[in-house]
Amino acid sequence: METRIRRTGLTLGLFLLGTILAFAQTKAAKIDALVRQYVDNKQFNGTVLVAEKGQVIVKKGYGMANMEWNIANTPDTKFRLGSITKQFTAMLIMQLVEQGKLKLNEPITTYLPNYPKATGSKITLHHLLTHTSGLPNYTNFPTFFETVSREPFTPTEFLKKFQDMPLEFEPGSKFSYSNSGYFLLGVVVEKVTGKSYAQVLQEGILSPLQMRDTGYDLFAPIMPKRAAGYEKAGGGYVNAPYLDMSIPYAAGSLYSTVEDLYKWDQALYTDKLLSAVGKATMFTPFKDEYAYGWGVGNTKVGERKDSLLLISHGGGINGFNTLITRAPRDKQLIVLLNNTGGAPLNNMRQNILRILYDQPIEAPKKLIADLLRQSISTDPVATVRQKFAEWKANKSTYDLNEGAINALGYELLQNKKLPEAIIVFDLNAEAFPASFNVYDSRGEAYMAAGDKAQAIRDYKKSVELNPRNTGGIEKLRELGEPIAMPTPTAIAVDTAQLAMLVGEYQLAPSFSITVSRENNRLMAQATGQEKFEIYAQSPTEFYYKVVDAQVSFIKNDKGEVDGLMLHQGGRNVPGKRVR
Repeated sequence: METRIRRTGLTLGLFLLGTILAFAQTKAAKIDALVRQYVDNKQFNGTVLVAEKGQVIVKKGYGMANMEWNIANTPDTKFRLGSITKQFTAMLIMQLVEQGKLKLNEPITTYLPNYPKATGSKITLHHLLTHTSGLPNYTNFPTFFETVSREPFTPTEFLKKFQDMPLEFEPGSKFSYSNSGYFLLGVVVEKVTGKSYAQVLQEGILSPLQMRDTGYDLFAPIMPKRAAGYEKAGGGYVNAPYLDMSIPYAAGSLYSTVEDLYKWDQALYTDKLLSAVGKATMFTPFKDEYAYGWGVGNTKVGERKDSLLLISHGGGINGFNTLITRAPRDKQLIVLLNNTGGAPLNNMRQNILRILYDQPIEAPKKLIADLLRQSISTDPVATVRQKFAEWKANKSTYDLNEGAINALGYELLQNKKLPEAIIVFDLNAEAFPASFNVYDSRGEAYMAAGDKAQAIRDYKKSVELNPRNTGGIEKLRELGEPIAMPTPTAIAVDTAQLAMLVGEYQLAPSFSITVSRENNRLMAQATGQEKFEIYAQSPTEFYYKVVDAQVSFIKNDKGEVDGLMLHQGGRNVPGKRVR
């Protein structure tokens, strides 16, 4: 009897285990199919790891690690992490705190006596860790990517680039993402230990966790299985611009694999690297849901009534974007490493979470602009229009994005394909008839084609829709149709609407506009420039008072803001939301 009972228990145990594994396999298959959709849409190229309840259910590479040699991505391919580096820097700081070598609320001049006291006496390690120091972000400096980022520096040399600059605000009063702060943390680590940042990282984290495929990325050493970085250009890819990795330093210079990042995740559930008290401090958000090297906040998953606490951070560096997300309650982990830049990793993460929690996904959509690029080069105009109408009508499959279509029009315009550019601008105007920008862009194409009458009609329509379109007004003057510049009238927009616009928008590899909210004011800061308030003339259209320029925020067909258009000096420059 006892033997029979034991056998029954064993059978039941095996049945339950088999059921669990079957569910895991089902979810794994769904996640793999989902990622393949993004790959087929040319929206992802990289590696993925997903763990459910601490157990890996997906670990796979997609696309190419090196396109020139046709080498595939694999789970042990090494990717540049970008700002995921910050969580490792934060851990090193917290380890030094527990060793009694640092104090979080001490001014940094305690540890860096040569740092300018006018600002250093106000800034603490806590401020640096939480992006509340007020230090200007060095990646926003003029011509940073074109010149400075290509030259090697020692940490002490590069610190001089920003240490004497005035603070943007009183430390602790606001959140403003700053790579300068984490660079400075790396200098502190080296000063108090007498060792290089890379050596402290190796001794404090990588060796204890046996993370053999993680380290400080440098250009010169030969590194097996290192992914090349690419950026989209036209219908294909180009090699990403060179960046000397001494520059990102403690703010963004690490490389790793999905497998090593799984080891990192699992270690954070133990006290191997840091005590429970230390981890509680590290994961407690201060302002804007930012803790020490991690974003910490609640999110809704599908139709579930409860919210899920996520600990997460993304990274972006020339040719790469990355995302690691932990759901500690259920020990879920999602790691996404991409080497073509600009992948919609947040959308991928949300869909993977939906699968993990048995919620229906929102199927990835093909970007109509990508399909239109191919059609416009091969099909007769009537066929192009027919296909466009079909894509536009099928909202569940295709993404109608005004900014992406506009960018395609300008791509054709720059390549001297005027008839094709005008067709694309025509389709955009038909799809978004209430947008002043589509008429402004088509007006520019008609000017290039020498059709003055149509250019005037389009610019007049653009200015009618947006009286603050100074670029359109200037073009009308050039065309002999002067129009008076109207007096701007700002309207009030509620804070919830403003919050939807906050983010970073990349207009070029070396130029971004960061939009932030200060109470009921919306602020915009372009790379290398001061932060200025922008004023609403509609919930999505804003203008500057300090310069003749406007910003239009662009929504996709789900009503989400995923881009903006900068209108200045007669030019319309699209920007993709990257954060």
